[in-house]
Amino acid sequence: MHFYNSVGPNPQVVRMFMAERGIEVPQTTVDLRGGENRRADYMAKNPFGQLPCLELDDGSFLAEITVICEYLDETTQGMSLIGANAKERAETRMWVRRIDLNIIEPLTNSLRFSKLLKLFESRIHVIPQAADDLLITAQKNLAWLNGQMAGKTWICGDRFTLADILLFVFIGFGGNFGVTLDPANTNLLAWVERVKARPSSAA
Repeated sequence: MHFYNSVGPNPQVVRMFMAERGIEVPQTTVDLRGGENRRADYMAKNPFGQLPCLELDDGSFLAEITVICEYLDETTQGMSLIGANAKERAETRMWVRRIDLNIIEPLTNSLRFSKLLKLFESRIHVIPQAADDLLITAQKNLAWLNGQMAGKTWICGDRFTLADILLFVFIGFGGNFGVTLDPANTNLLAWVERVKARPSSAA
C-alpha cells in the first residue's frame, strides 16, 4: 500500500488512525496549497482531487477518510477501532455519521466560506452568506453531543474508536482558526484532554 498525504484535517484523521493501530505505510506528500492535487497525475488516482488517498497493492485507489480507515482496520492485525462485532461496528458508524454530518460538515464549510475563502473560492462553490449560520449549527450540535457524553469516557462508551479520532481532529482544526469549544461543554473539554494524552494525537 501507499498513502498520499497532505496538510489539513482529512489526512490527519488517517494518520492518527494508523498511529493508533500501529500501521506503517509508505507515504508521498502532495502539495495541496500548490494545487498538485488538481493536476492530471493525481486526478488519475482520485478524480475528485481530494486528499488523502490510499493506493492498494493491486494498483487501485481508495479515497474518503472513513473508507480508508475501515479498509485498514479490516486488513491489518490489531484491536479494531471500528468494532469487534456487528453491534459495535454499527454503533461506531452511527456516531461517525452523526459527527460528520451534524458537526464536521457545517464547521468546515463555515470556515471554507469565511476564513479560508481565498483558498477555496477558486476550487469549490462557496456561500459566504451561509458561514455564520453553519457555525451556529455546528456549535448547537456540539452542545448536544456534550450532553450525550455525560458519564462516558469515549464517544462509544468504553471503546476508543474512529468516531473519537474524527471529532478530535476537526475540533483541533477549528481551533486553529479561532473556533474553540464553548466552556460550557465540560464533558467534551474533558474528553479532548483524554484524547490528547494518547500518543497517536501527535500524528
